Amino acid sequence: MPFTRQYSVASLLACAAAGVAAAVNPAGAASAVQTRWGAVAEPVLPATLCATLSATLVLEHGSVDALDTDPARSGPDTARIQHAIDACPSGAAVKLVAGAGGASGFLSGPLRLKSGVTLWVDRGVTLFASRNPADYDNGPGLCGTAIKKNLRSCNPFILAEHTSDSGIVGDGVIDARGGSLLTSGPNAGKRSWWDVAYQNKSAGLSQQNPRLLQVNFGQRFTLYRISLENSPNFHVVTEQVEGVTAWGIKILSPSLVYTRMGYACPAHSTPDQVTPATCFTPGTVKNTDGFDPADSSKVLLAHAFISVGDDDVAIKAGHGPGTDGLHFAQNHFYYGHGMSLGSETNAGAHDIVVEDLAIDGHDDSNSVGLRIKTDSTRGGAIRTVHYNRVCMRNVRFPLVFDAYYSAHPGKLYPSYADIVIKDLHALGSAAYGGGVVTFAGYMDAARTNAIDITLDNVVFDGVQPAFARGRNGAPAQTPAATHFTLGPGPVSFAGALAPSAETGVTVSGKPGAGTPLDCSSAFVPMQSVMPEAPI
Repeated sequence: MPFTRQYSVASLLACAAAGVAAAVNPAGAASAVQTRWGAVAEPVLPATLCATLSATLVLEHGSVDALDTDPARSGPDTARIQHAIDACPSGAAVKLVAGAGGASGFLSGPLRLKSGVTLWVDRGVTLFASRNPADYDNGPGLCGTAIKKNLRSCNPFILAEHTSDSGIVGDGVIDARGGSLLTSGPNAGKRSWWDVAYQNKSAGLSQQNPRLLQVNFGQRFTLYRISLENSPNFHVVTEQVEGVTAWGIKILSPSLVYTRMGYACPAHSTPDQVTPATCFTPGTVKNTDGFDPADSSKVLLAHAFISVGDDDVAIKAGHGPGTDGLHFAQNHFYYGHGMSLGSETNAGAHDIVVEDLAIDGHDDSNSVGLRIKTDSTRGGAIRTVHYNRVCMRNVRFPLVFDAYYSAHPGKLYPSYADIVIKDLHALGSAAYGGGVVTFAGYMDAARTNAIDITLDNVVFDGVQPAFARGRNGAPAQTPAATHFTLGPGPVSFAGALAPSAETGVTVSGKPGAGTPLDCSSAFVPMQSVMPEAPI
């Protein structure tokens, strides 16, 4: 299917309007995605319900903060939701629906999914997470604080562990309330989760905040059409899971509940200026990654919309079997650190496909496009990563391939092979022109692990990108330790690539003429598919 058709605004809005009907009737569903492990079809909403729970909470300006200032009231719906999940037989779903009198909210402490059971959050319904750190604390009493040690002191809001065939679906919202003031512990009434997270930057401390969704050691987990918002930390993490389908999901931090349109926060309202903050931007909600598959296989993310304060996607491979067989198709990224792999790659990452991706970085100073980041403390073999049909605009760092992500020395040397970028069109940035690109493979006195990368029809409009200065022990100027293969399509900055024995750069192939990828219909305002988005 041509790129312009995949990103047609009209077709996207038509799909949204079709709603449940398209999911229940597979004939109206989107085309299956062809992956290395086979064709993956659009999921469908469950046909069997084991329980239907009605909301009892009425929201005030999209929030339930007025209802749980007393930490004893932090999870009035926890028990009934968890009981319904525990009692549900395999193959059925627990559905959360709107209640009488305009009630559309549920408020819960941590929940645990089980095999074969789906949690369905209906359209117009929001499942809110507790803002009481004591509800998440896993023993040390540190959840909701920032400390010197890098611990994980909080349980996630939703956990699926050792499950098969479970998931979360529906057109509703799960809101983890990262910008709401905490109600217990030393930061009660003084900081929100995001204020705590900002202490990493302001004081060099490690935040102890919960993730929104954690899926561990499972098989066949599904996320479908659900909106995940305002996580205190990462939104979605899968660790050692085989078979993940995330289709049509939306991930956003911060939402309009915690900011202004266009993220136009007033002076002296954000975490870098005041504590507690009263307004947040993507740059001040630290470590709010969108979708992080770690050491997982057969993972598909398709038709997603993601705007966060850290990596939109961060593929990790630090433990167990490594990461093998991931597919990312027809996704839209906005604020964030782009399509990332790393920094943990020591277990190996192989066979990754990214296709039909649109990135609009909104000229943010931290905006990133495509990135592989690692170093000698956590490096490993990265093989066969192919990017096909990528549209990009307003991005400061459009291409980052960096084996020197930190300055700490180690013996886990990174290596990159069979990296291919084909049909990429960067439309430039009003603030940063062509931006800055990094190609820095690993070099030391004993070895050169060069990046083997092919560039084919890679076109930057207008001002061409500059090359980053080396950092953290890399050669002073990049490109370094990189073997470029160019063509047969055009490469707009090919003239700036020169072989160098000193820096380990080789250039082969010959770029030719060609037409840049058509990006005229690639970019979709996030608010058109997610009304609570500020952009």
